[in-house]
Amino acid sequence: MSGFRASAPLTSDWEHFRFEVSERVGTVTFTRPDKLNALTLDVYADLRDLLAEIEHRGDVDALVITGEGRGFCAGGDVHAIIGALLERGDRREVFAFTRMTGAVVQRMRELPVPIIAAVNGVAAGAGAVIALAADLRVVARSASFRFLFTQVGLAGADMGCAYLLPRVVGLGRATEMLLLGDAVDAEAAERFGLANRVVDDDALASEASALARRLADGPTWAVAATKNLLTREQDTSLGAAIDLEAWTQAFLMTAEDHAEFYAAFQAGRDPQWHGR
Repeated sequence: MSGFRASAPLTSDWEHFRFEVSERVGTVTFTRPDKLNALTLDVYADLRDLLAEIEHRGDVDALVITGEGRGFCAGGDVHAIIGALLERGDRREVFAFTRMTGAVVQRMRELPVPIIAAVNGVAAGAGAVIALAADLRVVARSASFRFLFTQVGLAGADMGCAYLLPRVVGLGRATEMLLLGDAVDAEAAERFGLANRVVDDDALASEASALARRLADGPTWAVAATKNLLTREQDTSLGAAIDLEAWTQAFLMTAEDHAEFYAAFQAGRDPQWHGR
């Protein structure tokens, strides 16, 4: 990506999460540790809007999502969301809410910036889906996932998780996790393919930061194109996928970063990526 480059950290606070940018790495931190970072209507709306904004900022080439305290995110706040919606009893309002939560996941998948979930504790319900929707998941050893929608009388599929989870862990595992809602610890998550890396709790922040730094310092156009193709080719035929990849690759082969690779290769040095 190109545009404004921040040299000093930029921090913005919404009501319940913090957003910071430092050296082209953005970090979203959920900041309701006393509630295990449970989401409110405002958090959903702000996160949806921030994800739409990041693509156009030009100063974020990798994004980390994490939580304060002992929870990544415990899902939707039972009183602030479920209680309020049930009390008002407006089905149109409920549908607007479910569409908004889905928009968060859709924008995560469509954002041309790699997203790393640094899962520092319990990731349950919507919190588990947000972690699932990230491109990579770095998980603390004490962390766990739980897709518990059926345990509250709702469909086990929510916010796109019936689409995403089978593609990550396979249909059999996804069926078990969504039907039963059992907790999946970090070791099992790594074994199932849900966790990309499991690290000691005190190493989580540094590991996620180093991974984000590596992506932000790399050929960001190539990374963005790869994420786009991985997302879009889930729903295409092999022939359509090959054609889409051919067009994308031809475009990138004429871009500055690829020319820089060749120049560096000839000179026997490391490439200096420009993100264009």
